[in-house]
Amino acid sequence: MRELDDTDLEILSLLAEDGRRPYSDIGETVGLSGPAVSDRVKRLEEAEVINRFTIDVNRGILRAGVPVFVRVKPQGEEIEQLRERLADAEGVEHLFVTVNGEVWFYGRSEAQNVRNWVNGLLKDISTTDYSVTLVDDVEWTPSIDGTEFALSCAECGNTVDSEGESIRLDESVYHFCCPSCRSRFEERYERFDAEA
Repeated sequence: MRELDDTDLEILSLLAEDGRRPYSDIGETVGLSGPAVSDRVKRLEEAEVINRFTIDVNRGILRAGVPVFVRVKPQGEEIEQLRERLADAEGVEHLFVTVNGEVWFYGRSEAQNVRNWVNGLLKDISTTDYSVTLVDDVEWTPSIDGTEFALSCAECGNTVDSEGESIRLDESVYHFCCPSCRSRFEERYERFDAEA
């Protein structure tokens, strides 16, 4: 798979609306059979366009705590440390790192314990610059509308078109815009693999 066509984009849009939608239903909408949709989804997963399927849990119904949105301004060298910690933290549902070095996250905390929860997450991070906003309502609507999808060359970052090439190395699929990029990547990969 080198290029995503309109059918791929429509399949992605339908899966974004409901990740459990049967492939036969998607096939009826896009004009393919269920197995053909399954093949396309598998290729999208191999190309890492689809990373995972998940569920959207209404935690308000489950009484899972107070929804908060937190903005943190860590020191530059601590951004990655904080990002890794928050990605695995209980109660953190969405994590964002801004281009200006702020870390924002949405999560749920016990009503009487928000400050302790946030301070625990920021333990050993040398910043006191953070803000917490109580969230009244949340609607998470993943969409691919208005987005153009194209695979990027693993070597130079250019767009991979129908002239491109793909290879599988150690269970990962890599895409290239041209044979020379593929060759350079493979040579470097083999050199790193030999040195490891």
